[in-house]
Amino acid sequence: MSIQLPIVESTQSSPTPPTVEGGARGRYAFISLGCPKNTVDSERMLGLLHSDGYQLVQDPAQSDFVVINTCGFIDRARKESMDTIDQMLELKKQGKIRGVIVSGCLAEREREALLEARPEIDSLVGVFSRDDITKMASQIVDGLEEQRTLFRPAPIRALDDSNRLRITPKHFAYLKISEGCDRLCTFCAIPKMRGKHASKPIEDIIAEATQLAQSGARELIIVAQDTTYYGRDIYGESRLAELLQRLSPIEGIEWIRLMYYYPMYIDDHLLNVMADTPKILPYVDMPLQHINGEMLRRMSRRVTPESTRELVAKMRDRIDNLVIRTTFITGFPGETQEHVDELEAFINEAKFERAGVFTYSLEHDTPAAKLTGHLPDDVKLARQQQLMEAQQRVAFQWAKNQIGRAVELIIDKEIDREKNVWLARSHADAPDVDAVVYLTGAARTPLFEGAIVPAEIVGCRDYDLVAAAVGSPR
Repeated sequence: MSIQLPIVESTQSSPTPPTVEGGARGRYAFISLGCPKNTVDSERMLGLLHSDGYQLVQDPAQSDFVVINTCGFIDRARKESMDTIDQMLELKKQGKIRGVIVSGCLAEREREALLEARPEIDSLVGVFSRDDITKMASQIVDGLEEQRTLFRPAPIRALDDSNRLRITPKHFAYLKISEGCDRLCTFCAIPKMRGKHASKPIEDIIAEATQLAQSGARELIIVAQDTTYYGRDIYGESRLAELLQRLSPIEGIEWIRLMYYYPMYIDDHLLNVMADTPKILPYVDMPLQHINGEMLRRMSRRVTPESTRELVAKMRDRIDNLVIRTTFITGFPGETQEHVDELEAFINEAKFERAGVFTYSLEHDTPAAKLTGHLPDDVKLARQQQLMEAQQRVAFQWAKNQIGRAVELIIDKEIDREKNVWLARSHADAPDVDAVVYLTGAARTPLFEGAIVPAEIVGCRDYDLVAAAVGSPR
């Protein structure tokens, strides 16, 4: 059976870019799975393959080989990665493609065990070997069998992410400022896949951001495993505030969005920079995971319920119109119903504009796997539903409260089969993970993808908002 896939199939719902011409070395398809950090890695590999003369095509069955950049974070992500690998191996079995290269977090986490499970895979490329993707590609197109695996140790400095072939829309781009994590939360396997925290020097980030702006990016989305820890490994202290001040003057960049804040190292200076720099959106993605003290200790989060509440209050007091996006884990080993009720009360109290609740995923190579008190899946799911119902009430009320407000929106795309109706986002909405705004424009003022336009919120649809343009786009 022929499996028709776009060039890039991503859990980030990235659009399909046009086929890249070239092809002196061969034709390939690319499938990117996982988080925005993985998207940056995919874009870097795409850029390297393009520079080496390979042609990117839409249909894997029309390619010489397929690259799958996998996610290995939790069971659901691993299943998606394995299903995708199996689909591409079926094409190889049918003789429609010559090879399958598997890269990214699942390759890094499983290594040779992945080859034992799927011996038909031609090459494994670890997270820190992504810049050698052309070496593995050439082995396939040249019919060589020299090396099936390529794993390099984690670097002491974050890898260079410049010269990417971007798969996000032209008007926004992810900017990865560091790699890895030193936190060692008991539930998380990321340090095993991504290594210890490694910051990218400020000068390199500025150069990359300038390159992204020159390619059309108007919104920079700052990503890392731990954004607030930025710079401590190379400068001896957090330099996130300085980095934000250096990014702001870059011509062409109009929005700067902050993701993956850990609730430590957020001091008054950083909050002042965020509040006083017009280009920095009043939006922070800050996963909190829980509020109960015992759960936070068992998760090794190194924060307390008191410090968490104080931080949230301080951020809201200092930054006008702030939107906080967070995530929580329920069903962690040892969690009781009383702990869940405490978390529900916190959700009602803090009124997070954006929040997701995930059930605990047992990862056998993490410290949490050895804890006592593991819970059955039906209990986890019931608790998730309890917490998401509480969050839904908060989010729906927030959406209703936006009606009548003036906002600026960035337009992502026109809605098919609708006349002058667009999908847009406000400062409250990161791509693919938050809500959207349905925007209508006046016939006399044409709208376009990537435009930033003044609008008025005129209605809501559950989480999403409805708006009308009230001024000219820029």
